[in-house]
Amino acid sequence: MAMLSSRHSASDGNTESRVTGKSLGLAACTAIVVGNMVGSGFYLSPAAVAPYGTLAILAWIVMGAGAICLGLTFAKLARLVPATGGPYAYTWMAYGDFPGFLIAWGYWISIWTSLPVIAIAFAGAVFDLFPELRNRAMAVVLTLGAIWAVVFINLRGVKEAGMFAEITTYSKLIPFAAIALIGLFFIDTSHFSELNPSGKSLLGASAALAPLTMFAFLGLESATVPAGDVINPKRTIPRSTVLGIVIAALLYVLGTIAVFGLVPREQLIHSVAPFSDAARVLWGSWGATVISIAVIVSAVGALNGWTLLMGQVPMAAARDGLFPAVFGRLSDRGVPAIGIAISAILATLLILSQVAGPPGFSSFYTLIVGLSTMAAVVPYAFCALATGLVAAYAADGGPVPRLTLVEVIAFIFSVFTLYGCGAEPVLYGLIMLILGIPVYVWQRRRR
Repeated sequence: MAMLSSRHSASDGNTESRVTGKSLGLAACTAIVVGNMVGSGFYLSPAAVAPYGTLAILAWIVMGAGAICLGLTFAKLARLVPATGGPYAYTWMAYGDFPGFLIAWGYWISIWTSLPVIAIAFAGAVFDLFPELRNRAMAVVLTLGAIWAVVFINLRGVKEAGMFAEITTYSKLIPFAAIALIGLFFIDTSHFSELNPSGKSLLGASAALAPLTMFAFLGLESATVPAGDVINPKRTIPRSTVLGIVIAALLYVLGTIAVFGLVPREQLIHSVAPFSDAARVLWGSWGATVISIAVIVSAVGALNGWTLLMGQVPMAAARDGLFPAVFGRLSDRGVPAIGIAISAILATLLILSQVAGPPGFSSFYTLIVGLSTMAAVVPYAFCALATGLVAAYAADGGPVPRLTLVEVIAFIFSVFTLYGCGAEPVLYGLIMLILGIPVYVWQRRRR
């Protein structure tokens, strides 16, 4: 019954649009994709990949190509069935209830565990502008304040969240694009003399770069998740997905080249604000200030986009009977308010545990970033090979179409990124997925 219900909601999207009205168009969906991708993983990435020299730029290009293949795969899935829930919905259609639940469970956890990472980057940018505020208590206030302020924006409705995504995304792109384009004319080519100074083998360095760069590409599927609120989803979602990935990939590649060429590698490795350092070289202290403001806007925009998805994924699973029903309840404004609040409370507890934890807790927090990447890449691998099965599902049976080269590349790309995450994040990620089994069993008994 759950399968029939969800399929009905996906196929009757145009009728629902005429009755209730939908609020997310091409500009808003593209802003959500770019806003979720161009977050803390982007403006901290030049420092993270600097130890690998010029190989890092090649990694951005290769990972960008793989991300575009994944984007084309999600675009094809969205054309077949624009269903709320994104990766969860397509995994469920292709493989059934239990795999669908595991993907929804892991994907949901990866979202709320990544919120503190983005919020702390927001607090760091505020401290760059106002050093006198720097202390542990203020860091907690700024971090939690950013998360809950964005939660309240999302509780007002999907339309408001989409408008906020447009404002924050398109305003923050201007200064970052300025560095990526103008900086190319002032680079020092001697900074690119070493291909792989890390001391690792080429394969080892490439594997290490995979999660570092993939973390910045997380969110490429964002437009597929709120499909129930998208205007003309079969047309809008594919276009916004591909357009958003292309914009982000160009910004990543050109931005990294510009920062590498402006800031010496030895300085870049220890930088906590690489784009601000590059702006200081180009325009002086005022340029660094502008970039710090852009980082603040970028972090808030990324928080907004991920908070939107944080409610949509468990809501879709709850409607299919795989998550507790409370996650599927909508407020008077048509948003899964309780699900968003529960997720934000869990993110808050994670931040408070960091405050109360020992000094070495930062290493655990680094592990959280790896977990977020691992938990997101697993759904990518499932969806990469799901298009034929979803096509058969959408056609109500019949032959399953063959896989294309794009989908095979997307799968290999996902598996290699998972390999690059390392043994520890994969181990803890597996434990995290297994801990969801009791929830599935409970829901199964209730059904």
